[in-house]
Parts: sequence; structure tokens; C-alpha cells
Amino acid sequence: MVAGIGAGGAAGATGVAAALAAAVLAGGAPAGGAHEPVLRTEARFAPPGGETSPAALTYDPGLVPAGAWIEVRQHTARDGANAVSLRVRGMRAGHEYGVHVHREPCGADPAAAGGHYQHEPSADPAAAHPGNEVWLDFTAGPDGTGAAEARHDWGFRPGEASSVVVHDRPGNSGARVGCLTVPFRPTANG
Repeated sequence: MVAGIGAGGAAGATGVAAALAAAVLAGGAPAGGAHEPVLRTEARFAPPGGETSPAALTYDPGLVPAGAWIEVRQHTARDGANAVSLRVRGMRAGHEYGVHVHREPCGADPAAAGGHYQHEPSADPAAAHPGNEVWLDFTAGPDGTGAAEARHDWGFRPGEASSVVVHDRPGNSGARVGCLTVPFRPTANG
């Protein structure tokens, strides 16, 4: 099962789907019953460099300004279903972003985050879709805020999901313009 909801009217958000997303963002349960909010990670974007590497990096300050804020939450149901939610503030108003869970932590080089996390790993480009990956695409509102949520009946394998990469356009590719290192937790059915 997959559901995606992004600010700005993304992919078929219905009243029911919007209510489910609001419930998850407010601490409600994902598919599969009661849940445990496994993690919450937040940070402000900063450019790479300096003595310490920030948790959230901007590679394009025109699209992801330094100081913009990002939050990612992971909720897991008892049956292993997984919900990942995203909220941002301070992004470029009206811009459409693509966001995906990636395999490696962020680094000064945008390529450091590796490829997209895939439930069923494949080199076939046809495997890059929201049913096999975690897509959190959104359009920033007039005030620079945005939100998205993805739910799957599968979870993450240990050590294979480590960041959320912000791309310059929605879909399965695009330039990497920002990155947040997230210590995603593995789930029983990853």
C-alpha cells in the first residue's frame, strides 16, 4: 500500500487521504494498527564546509536557502508497515521539489548519499517508482512551507536507509539540492 500527499495538491489527495496524512503528522497510526513513533529528525540547512558537517546540507542556496528547516518522522505499525513524513519551512515559494529516501548519509559531495533506497533493489530504471521507493515530493507554498507523507506495507532493512535527499524537481531524478542525514530504523518486514 502506498499513499503520497504533498502540499500544493499532489497526486490525487482526497479528503480521506488528507485526513490520514494529518493523523500521521499529529501522531496517528499508520496502516496496521497501533504504532510506535520510531524517530524524529530535524535540522536547519547549511552549506557544506567548516570543521563540522551539519545534519542538513544545502547544495543550491537558491532552492534550499541556508537556515531553511526540515523535519522527517518515521512511524512503524506493529505489522511492520512504515510511514515517513516530511515538513519544511523556508524553501523557495511555489517551487516543486522531489524528495526521496537515499541509502547513505549526506556529505559535502551531493553524490555521497548514494542511490534511492528500494524495497526490492534493482538496477532496472523501471524499479524507480513510489511503490518501491519512498517519495516525498511537494510544492512549497507561498510562505515557503511544504509537507509530504508516504506509507508502505514494508519497512527498511538494517543500515540501508540513511538520508533524505531534496531534488530540484519532482519524480525519480533531478539535481540534488539538499540533504538531511536521518538514522532510519529498520523494521520487522524490511
